[in-house]
Amino acid sequence: MPAVDSDAGLDEFLNAFEEFKAANDSRLKALETRGDVLHDEKLERINSALDELMLKSRRPGLGGASLGGGGLAGSGSRFRPAQAIEHRSAFEAYIRTGREDRLRGLEEKALSVSSDPDGGYLVPEETEGHVLSRLASISPIRAIAGSRQVSASIFKKPFATTGAATGWVGEADARAQTATPTLAELSFPTMELYAMPAATATLLEDAAVNVDEWIAQEVEMAFAEQEGAAFINGDGNNKPRGFLDYPTVSENAWTWGKIGTLSTGVAGGLPTSAGSDVLIDLIYSLKAGHRQNAHWVMNRHTQGEIRKLKDADGNYLWQPPAGVGASASLMNFPITEAEDMPDIATDATPIAFGDFARGYLVVDRLGLRVLRDPYSAKPYVLFYTTKRVGGGVQDFDAIKLLAFSA
Repeated sequence: MPAVDSDAGLDEFLNAFEEFKAANDSRLKALETRGDVLHDEKLERINSALDELMLKSRRPGLGGASLGGGGLAGSGSRFRPAQAIEHRSAFEAYIRTGREDRLRGLEEKALSVSSDPDGGYLVPEETEGHVLSRLASISPIRAIAGSRQVSASIFKKPFATTGAATGWVGEADARAQTATPTLAELSFPTMELYAMPAATATLLEDAAVNVDEWIAQEVEMAFAEQEGAAFINGDGNNKPRGFLDYPTVSENAWTWGKIGTLSTGVAGGLPTSAGSDVLIDLIYSLKAGHRQNAHWVMNRHTQGEIRKLKDADGNYLWQPPAGVGASASLMNFPITEAEDMPDIATDATPIAFGDFARGYLVVDRLGLRVLRDPYSAKPYVLFYTTKRVGGGVQDFDAIKLLAFSA
C-alpha cells in the first residue's frame, strides 16, 4: 500500500478498502446464484475511489510545509515527503559521522541551487523553519518587521512614493489622463551570517541527542544577537542596513529617503514639565494607517526613564504586560525592548516609533547550511553554520525618531 500523507488520509483509505472488500464479497456471493448489475456498478465506483486515493498519496505536497509542521511559509519544498525523511536521516549521518555521500546524492536529485559541497549542506527544512521561527521570537526587530524569503542573493522592490492622480467626474464628462506614480527601486542584498558551534565525540555518538534540535539551539541565539544589532545600527557593509543608519531630517521638512525626527527641546532629556507631550507629538507624527500597528522601540535604560512619567492625574503612562507573552505598553502602544538602541544622550535618538511591519523589511535567503569540520579544533568537531539575511527601510514614512536635542 502506498504511503499516505496524514492520519486522516490513512483512515479514509482504510475505510474505502473495507467497503471494497465487503462489496466484492457480496458480488461473489451474487455471482454464485445469478449476475447482479447493481453489485458490479457499486464495486466499480468504490474501486475508482480507491484509485484516486492512491494517486493522491503519491503526489508531492504543495507549499512549504515540511514534515512535523516545521517548513517555511510560501517557500516551496525542496524535497518530496519521502525525500524529506531521507534527507533528515542523511543529514543526521553527516553530522554524527561525516558521511556525505547520501546528502550529495539527495541535493543533486533536488537540483538545489542554494547548496555547495565546498560550502556545506542544507539542513532539513524542519530544522531551518524552527531556527527562523525562534529568531522571530528572540530577535526584537525581526519580531515586528516585515519579512520576505527569496532564493536569489538580492531582492529588489519597486515602491510607489506618490499615488496615481484621481478625481471626480460626471457620467458623460471627459476623463483626464491620470499622472504616472513616482516609483523608487529599493534593493536589499542578503549577507552571510555565520555561527560555529562545537561538539564532543561523546555528544555526537549519543543516540538520545537530537542533532537537528542541538544545531538549532546552538546557532539561533548567536544569529539573533548579530541580527538585532544589524537591523538597528548596521551600515549595510557585509550586513543589513539598520534604520538608524539612514539620514534623518526634522519631521516638518521630511522627504523620501530620510527618517523624520522630532526634538524633545531639551539637550539629553525630556522637558521638566509635561514631558509626555513630546511622546504624544511623536505618536501623531505618524499617519493614521501606520499608527494602527505601531510599536515603541527603545532599550531597557530608556524604558526605565520613561516608566517614571505620569499624566496630569498622577497615573503612570507605562503599563505592564497584560498577560503571559504580552508586551509592556506606553500610551496603549506596545514596547519592543531592543538592547542595541542608543541610551539617552545629547542629540541621540533612543526612541523609535512606527509601523515596523510596513517600514522595515527583513529578507531571508532560503537555505541554512552546515559544514562539518573535525580537523581545526581536535578533539572537538566544529559545525560552520551559515545563513544569508538582508534588511533595510522600505517605507521611510512609517518610522519616526525622537531626538533628545534642544
